[in-house]
Amino acid sequence: MRRYAKPIVVADDLAMLNGRTSGVVTLPRHLDWSGTADYDLDNAGRIVDLYRTVLIEATKVADLHEFLDQATLARLWPSLWLAPELRRSWEERFPALRRADSEVTAA
Repeated sequence: MRRYAKPIVVADDLAMLNGRTSGVVTLPRHLDWSGTADYDLDNAGRIVDLYRTVLIEATKVADLHEFLDQATLARLWPSLWLAPELRRSWEERFPALRRADSEVTAA
């Protein structure tokens, strides 16, 4: 019996990630159905929550483009708790993320 596996969505190009980097962002219901869909990007804890939520729940590449920012993703990457399959998919497409993660782990 095959377990249900949620599709993993990975950006085609990190340069296409042009999401906001400050202020309050409200995620649409298909990304955050928990009822706490407002994220204050000026709050370090909430920006990590938003990035993790979008990476896990994205159903199309446009979700990533709209809500993630390339530089912020690279900065947060080592501290984001993600399922191993999701992390591996992103790092295979973008090896620079893996290097950033190793540098923080080794420090």
